[in-house]
Amino acid sequence: MGEPTIRDVARRASVSVASVSRALNGVDNVRSETRERILAAVNELGYVPNAAARSLSLARAHAIGVVLPDLHGEFFSECVRGMDREASRRGYLLLLSNMHDDSEQSAMALRAMRGRVDGLLVMAPHIAPDSLERALPQALPAVLINAPGEVATRPGLRVDNRTGAETMVRHLLDNGYRNLVHVAGPEGNVDARERADGFRDAMRRLAPELPVRIIAGDFNEESGEAAAHEILRSTAPVDAVFAANDMMAIGCLHALRAGGRRVPEDIGVTGFDDVPLARYLDLTTMRVRIAEIGARAVARLVDMLEGHGPGATIELQEPDLIARATTSPRPLGSAHGR
Repeated sequence: MGEPTIRDVARRASVSVASVSRALNGVDNVRSETRERILAAVNELGYVPNAAARSLSLARAHAIGVVLPDLHGEFFSECVRGMDREASRRGYLLLLSNMHDDSEQSAMALRAMRGRVDGLLVMAPHIAPDSLERALPQALPAVLINAPGEVATRPGLRVDNRTGAETMVRHLLDNGYRNLVHVAGPEGNVDARERADGFRDAMRRLAPELPVRIIAGDFNEESGEAAAHEILRSTAPVDAVFAANDMMAIGCLHALRAGGRRVPEDIGVTGFDDVPLARYLDLTTMRVRIAEIGARAVARLVDMLEGHGPGATIELQEPDLIARATTSPRPLGSAHGR
């Protein structure tokens, strides 16, 4: 059996299709008992009206659509945790979906939310701004998280990745590390690109005499392990690894120790994000207040829905350095990268 239609609702409620349409659009000339009968039919059939058909009293659905690049991993679970906490506090439910690199699939994920939610929270660091703007339903309020560039008509929240990368490079250099390697995130991802650019710029400014070395990764543990294996095979000296996220840092940490390297005595390891697992592994990282970003995105969207808020402005969050055991200061005169 297919999805219920407006005709199915009309038959169940014993009214005309026009009466259902008027009720769904909040027109006044529908008797209260008829409206109640239509509402009961909608609920019994599980009918979902289209974007033009609001609820029967023109009240909100009190649901927020959340579209993420992935629904797995500690970063996304932390972000959703913050969203859910704030949404519950403000009386809203979350409807989750994901969108991958394909722009058409991304547009489909966004279109699927129409008629089901009052607004959208969209994290799309891998989608070009023009493609994202075309895919967003024009009539649906949205807040963007870590979007690449600015979509002029939409408010957003961004992480100051360049400053975070510079802070980490400065920390490593101040602690006696000299031969640094950055494990970058996937190409096309704005966070990965900004963190790599921040690393490159910081090295050139703070230690121009040192080489700038970057190994490609993809934000997954396996690419961190692969980067560690490349470091172990190489004859080039390396005494510190700065991974573009914690999951790659964790993979790198595991592979380096399995390969006989002591951390931090032989090589320091750092990440970015401060996912919960990083604390248990005593990993030095840049803390992105992930749950706070999720909660703040919900707060901004609900404020928009309720008719107030700062408009289409971009809020920038600067991450904090969390120094832990994987980058203890190196003793003076120690041999680096052996």
